[in-house]
Amino acid sequence: MVFKRVLGSLGADGPVMDTILDREPVRPGGVVRGHVRLRGGGDACVLEHLALELVAGVEAGYGGEEHQSGVVFDRLRLGGGFRLDAREHRDIPFTIHIPWETPLTEVSGQPLDVVLGVRAELAAAGAKDHGDPEPLIVRPLPVQEAVLGALGRLGFGLVAADLRLAHIAGTGQRLPFHQEIELTPAPQYLHDVNEIALTLLTGPDGMEVVLEADKRGGRSGTQGRHTVRHEGLERRDWTGEVDSWIRALIESRATHTARDGRTGAGVAGVAGIAAGTAAGGGAVGGDMVPAGLGDALGNLAGLDDLENLEGLGDLEGLEVLGGTQDLEGSGSEKEDRG
Repeated sequence: MVFKRVLGSLGADGPVMDTILDREPVRPGGVVRGHVRLRGGGDACVLEHLALELVAGVEAGYGGEEHQSGVVFDRLRLGGGFRLDAREHRDIPFTIHIPWETPLTEVSGQPLDVVLGVRAELAAAGAKDHGDPEPLIVRPLPVQEAVLGALGRLGFGLVAADLRLAHIAGTGQRLPFHQEIELTPAPQYLHDVNEIALTLLTGPDGMEVVLEADKRGGRSGTQGRHTVRHEGLERRDWTGEVDSWIRALIESRATHTARDGRTGAGVAGVAGIAAGTAAGGGAVGGDMVPAGLGDALGNLAGLDDLENLEGLGDLEGLEVLGGTQDLEGSGSEKEDRG
């Protein structure tokens, strides 16, 4: 990034800052390291506070009609009450622990249409300003890879991966939004369901898997929930287990449909969706699959051998968020989320 001039209220020659991240991808529950680079303006000033914010582009409604580009989902205070002299250069290092529920921005090497960033906030002389967000790359945890890989092997296709500004009732969700992964059904389920919505809520002990069939316009569909622990992933038949989840969801949906006197799921055009997904893209309801998403689950077939999942040994180093933290001697303090 290029230095951004901030605190324009201090004049055209005010201080400038830049947020620089280590370019290693991170996993939910992990840490991001970097530093904020400050350069003084034409005059000395006292910086009242310097903080970091984790921000996300989140849909407030369904269908993409409402969008909030800067939802803050975590915050870290780096310091304050220090003097920045004219033309002084100063680097402030940081280590920030990202929440376990941080959304994924990349799956199987394919970028998702999810925007996350780390931005600095600076305050001086009663004025406050933000730097530009630095993009954050988040890859799946092994437990997330296990479930997504099974869906890929079963033949599901990835349509979109949106962030919804809503809470899923009955779950342990802590962030104000959740990631919803929309899937087209595999051929063996075509006559039973049109679409599956998947949410993976990770925590220090494991993950809640929320599956929903034929969710439309923000209205809830039939829902299934499962809890998975981080340990013992390589000893489970993930393809068979996830298949049983899907079949139980379909059976529950059929029961509710019969009870309510509604007809079953329509299948017109769904075969075309599956064919398009198998080809790595295609049309969904007349709209093109977002670029880069069509192949993502297909590429997860490479996760067949769970013993090759990386990072299983790293889970011990992932720390639970909560309260005020001193981060690796940097003098940083974790602030409560507002």
